[in-house]
Amino acid sequence: GIAAGHTIIEFPLVLAIAFGLGAFFQINVVKMLLGAVGGIFLIFFGSLTLKDALYIRTLNTSNNKLRYSSSILTGIFLTAFNPYFIAWWISVGTALLLEAVAVVTLSIIVVFYIAHVWLDYFWLILMSKVGSFSKIDLKLYKIILLILSIMIFYFGVELLYKVIVLQTV
Repeated sequence: GIAAGHTIIEFPLVLAIAFGLGAFFQINVVKMLLGAVGGIFLIFFGSLTLKDALYIRTLNTSNNKLRYSSSILTGIFLTAFNPYFIAWWISVGTALLLEAVAVVTLSIIVVFYIAHVWLDYFWLILMSKVGSFSKIDLKLYKIILLILSIMIFYFGVELLYKVIVLQTV
C-alpha cells in the first residue's frame, strides 16, 4: 500500500518533468519555497517522532487502532511531503530524466521507471518482513525513536538554514 501511494505521487511527477516541469524546478524561488516547506515538515515529523519516543508505554499494538487507516494514503502523504524526495527530483532526478529523454525514447524510460517501481516494492516488502521477524524491547525502541527524531529535526533545521541564511537548496 505505501509503495502504491509513493507511485501515485512519483509517476505523474516523472511525466511532468519529462514534459517540461524540469525547467520550473530550476527557478530559484521555487527551489527556495520547496526547501522551506520541506524543512518545516522535517521539523514537524521530528517533533512527532520525539513525542512518540517520550510517551510510548508499550509495543503491543494488537488492541490499538491504526493511526492511519490507509497505507496508500500514508504512502501518498509521506512521499508528497518528503523534502528529500522532492529535492532529489528537483536536482538529480530532473537532470537524469532530461538527459535520458534526450538520448533514448520515452518508451525505454517507461520500462526503466517500471523497474524502479518494482525495486521500491521489493525494498518495502523486504523491510516489512525483516521487521516482522525481529524482536525489540521497549527501551531500545524508545532509544531508536529518540535518535531518529533528533536526526530528522536536525535535517529540517539544516534545510531551513540553507534556505534562509545561505539562500541555497
